[in-house]
Amino acid sequence: MKNGLAALLALLLMFGEGPVAAADGAAHWPEALSGRLAHIKETRRVQVGYRAAAVPFSYVGAGGRPVGYSLDLCAAIVAAISDELGGKPLAIDYVPVTPQDRIERVESGAVDLECGATTNTAERRQRVAFSPVIFITGTRLAVPRGSTIRRFNDLRGQAVAVVHGTTNETAMRELDRLHRLGARFVVAQDYREALSLLDSGTAVALAADDVLVRGLLVEMRKSANVRLVGDLFSFEPYGIMLARDDPAFEAVVERALRTLAESREITAVYNRWFLRPLPSGGRMNLPMSTQLRRSFELIGLPAD
Repeated sequence: MKNGLAALLALLLMFGEGPVAAADGAAHWPEALSGRLAHIKETRRVQVGYRAAAVPFSYVGAGGRPVGYSLDLCAAIVAAISDELGGKPLAIDYVPVTPQDRIERVESGAVDLECGATTNTAERRQRVAFSPVIFITGTRLAVPRGSTIRRFNDLRGQAVAVVHGTTNETAMRELDRLHRLGARFVVAQDYREALSLLDSGTAVALAADDVLVRGLLVEMRKSANVRLVGDLFSFEPYGIMLARDDPAFEAVVERALRTLAESREITAVYNRWFLRPLPSGGRMNLPMSTQLRRSFELIGLPAD
């Protein structure tokens, strides 16, 4: 990781790159109220996409209310949009999305901000835009506690669970191809279903984002039943997803996160979800990584 830090920071700069803003922080555009900003001003509503069980980023909490780290960041973005449009309050409509339909929802305009746990990739940037990086994780293997599997080479000829439409599925299939593992893929629609495949013995391992497996296990109080093994075999920088080719809207999103970073509030939001107890009482116990701190410093977080 240390040897690749310079390359990582270059990638993060690319992921966080947005429209040029004026010195006072407000972007100047020939037609500032085009695209999503014009639509939001007309409707006075922001369509926020959320996930059902992407703990602790975006999930349904007590009473059926969407909660999470990404949703807190999006609340700050909505406040910045309100300021951009003159300060009048905006209503938030929460729209459920899945790993399978989240990109289409943003492309179609059904969702203004997809506030989940979505990896910024070159392929996806051909269809949507992303905020600066909000989290960094990677694909690992989750196995039952008593399993003898320790690394991907132990999966030869075995059944491996993946969640359809995720970068983890792509990474695991590529690993299988390159190393000729002969793995049999069992495709789930979400993380809860994927974990149930481990419980039932239908799959011997789950290839998934490390942090999402941890979060769901904490929420389900099943951390003792499953463990994560082996090294990360993909790089997954998360961002808030939004429409492409809308520089004015993208500038407001970037400015909102930059303001959170400069004030250190982004650290407080992180700690609320990754160090302190979740609403259910469980804890992630996941201090901010050096790579994530550096990415926040790139958008204004003061260095320690």
